[in-house]
Amino acid sequence: MQSALEIFLAGSVLAFMLTFVRIGTAIMMMPGLGDSFVSQRIRLHMALGISFVLFPIVMPYVPSPLPGTFALFILVFSEFLIGLLIGTVARIFMTALDTAGMVISMQSGLANAQVFNPSLASQGSLMGAFLSMSGVLLLLVLNLHHLLIMGVVESYKMFPMGDFPDTGSMAEIMARAVSASFSVGVKLATPFIVMTLLIYVGMGVLSRLMPQIQVFMLALPLQILLAISLLMIVLMALLTSWAKHYEASLVSFFQAAGG
Repeated sequence: MQSALEIFLAGSVLAFMLTFVRIGTAIMMMPGLGDSFVSQRIRLHMALGISFVLFPIVMPYVPSPLPGTFALFILVFSEFLIGLLIGTVARIFMTALDTAGMVISMQSGLANAQVFNPSLASQGSLMGAFLSMSGVLLLLVLNLHHLLIMGVVESYKMFPMGDFPDTGSMAEIMARAVSASFSVGVKLATPFIVMTLLIYVGMGVLSRLMPQIQVFMLALPLQILLAISLLMIVLMALLTSWAKHYEASLVSFFQAAGG
């Protein structure tokens, strides 16, 4: 009985440790839960709590018999890489809003207005910071963070323990995620690109008809006013469209990884 108990305890401790490595790494990188404005102590407690709840589910995936010292280090490192991949991909899909905000700022004449973006923990455009914080709020309101946690749980079927992930495939996944995120960000900013194009065309025609008018003195205030007015009109549709793209992108990522 003592030997069986020791084996059970060793397996349980190892399962909890491996679960914590993957889930903790993913939570530290995830949007919403892992943002810089969330205390590190809170993130650590959340990772420990979720790992404690989920490690009985993970125990069947733990290699048996227990690996040796070197193999155990390799196993821990592979779990860290998988958690980092999941959290980073979720973060990359989130940056579509920052890309859209950057494009909107450029098209509205507010590109020089730089503020601190708490979601990315760096300086960014004014519109990008606003949309990023709105996206985090929408992420939590729509319970999309539950999808992230479910994805981490399902990742044990996609990336089994003991199999070192293919770094080439991981790099390809990251490149596709960056490409998709940039494409979504530009699409979200399309109304502002069209608006700026129309303003510039109109100002070009006006400068030809009345050369004595200082076109640029009129264009910039009008551009800012129209951009803010347009943002008030399309903000709800923009955030709703992003939320749908975000959910679809995460689902397609987990399905592709599982396939």
